[in-house]
Order: sequence, then structure tokens, then C-alpha cells
Amino acid sequence: MANYREIVTKAVIAKGKKTFINNDSITLDNSPSTVLGCWVINHNFKGTKNADTINIDGSYDVNIWYSYDNDTKTDVVKVTNNYNEIVHMREVNTDTLNEEIIIRSLKQPNCIKTEIVNNKINYSIDKELGVELVGDVKVKIETSLEEDPWEEILEEADTNKEIDKVSEDYIEEIK
Repeated sequence: MANYREIVTKAVIAKGKKTFINNDSITLDNSPSTVLGCWVINHNFKGTKNADTINIDGSYDVNIWYSYDNDTKTDVVKVTNNYNEIVHMREVNTDTLNEEIIIRSLKQPNCIKTEIVNNKINYSIDKELGVELVGDVKVKIETSLEEDPWEEILEEADTNKEIDKVSEDYIEEIK
């Protein structure tokens, strides 16, 4: 007769990743000539579960370095972008308790495109987020009632005995 036990443990019950591209624009007071650089910093995010989807609320700062006045002056403009992304999860078990959402930035936000239109700079930000849903699960295992045999441990020979007698003719005896 088989004997079964149930183990309650935490496990990843669903996971997924998704790439997002956000398009935004910023209006400037002066007319930009050239975009000299764009970088994204201070990426923060958190997630909440809603049925079989994870809603991710986050933000990042975009810094755009540009020239104006026929490329004779430069300036940096900073804007904070907020976003709300939705990731659909597969095989979500709604019976689990104590669920925890783990979100990782698999690819940090990066500016992939900028263009100047009138006094606006349009830009596109690319990012990839990974989501894991961790919850309590039960695992059923078969246990054996038989006990494993004990391995006999033998004492090692005492190697620290003093040498009683040293034969001075040892080399002669070998020949």
C-alpha cells in the first residue's frame, strides 16, 4: 500500500514577458535644430493582478539633449513619462493563496527613435518586462514505509603508531 504526503511550497505558477514601445512627444519653447542625444533613467514599476492579467504601473525620466538657433546653442529637456501596461498570463490558477508578483526589467527602457516636427520632438521608448506570479501550491509525493539499510562504518587502521625498528640494511635487503 502506497503512503502519500502533501507538501505545501511556493512555486512559479505563471510567467510571461512582453516588449513595449511607447511613443511620446515634448513641445519646446525654442525651435530645435538637431536632437543630439536621448537617454532614459529612473525606471520604476509595480504590478497588480486582475483575473488572468497583470497590470504594471511605472514611470521613467527621459532626458533629450538638443540644439537650437541653427545649431549654435544646446539645451537638455527632462520629462517624466508614466505608463500602464497589461501582460496576459497563461495557466493562472485562481485557487492559490498568498500570490506574489515579481516584475523584472529584462531590457531597460531605451530611446529607439527621435524626430523633430515643428517645435516638438517625437520619441519612441522600447522596454521589455518579465512577470512571474508566485503562489502556494501543494505537491503530492509517495513515501516509503521501509527504512533504508544502515551503512556500517569501519574504524580506520591506526596509522600513527611509532616505528619500532628501522632496518639500516633496508636498501641491501631489496636487492
